[in-house]
Amino acid sequence: MQVRVQQAAFDPGAELAGFAVGRRDIGAIVSFTGVVRDTSGDLRHMMIEHYPGMTERAITGILDQAVARWSLADALVIHRFGALEPAAPIMMVATAAAHRAEAFAAADFLMDYLKSRAPFWKKEVTVSGAAWVAAKDADEAALDRW
Repeated sequence: MQVRVQQAAFDPGAELAGFAVGRRDIGAIVSFTGVVRDTSGDLRHMMIEHYPGMTERAITGILDQAVARWSLADALVIHRFGALEPAAPIMMVATAAAHRAEAFAAADFLMDYLKSRAPFWKKEVTVSGAAWVAAKDADEAALDRW
């Protein structure tokens, strides 16, 4: 199990290629990569801030819950911080389990947590100014199902 909070870019394909290699007890690997999207049409970059140490502990805690709940064989969470341009990978979740249902459910759970509870603060910097990204009711509702 691995949690990485980093400023550096990552290659989702390379990360997935190196994930859970050689494991014979795995029947399913699920991955999701989130990218910075430009909903306004004038996004210069998304600024992601966090508190080092606290962020990793919070994500590790939820990852431990997912591993126990769905009997994951392996799991990976990568989340970037700093100034990220549109279309840049911002985060990745990968889960490995004996069966696909567990791998999908765990990945979905982790995504819902990262979207609504992980201690990151996001600011959209556009050509016309900057604004913090507010929490969305839909994200909160998605987390409630767990």
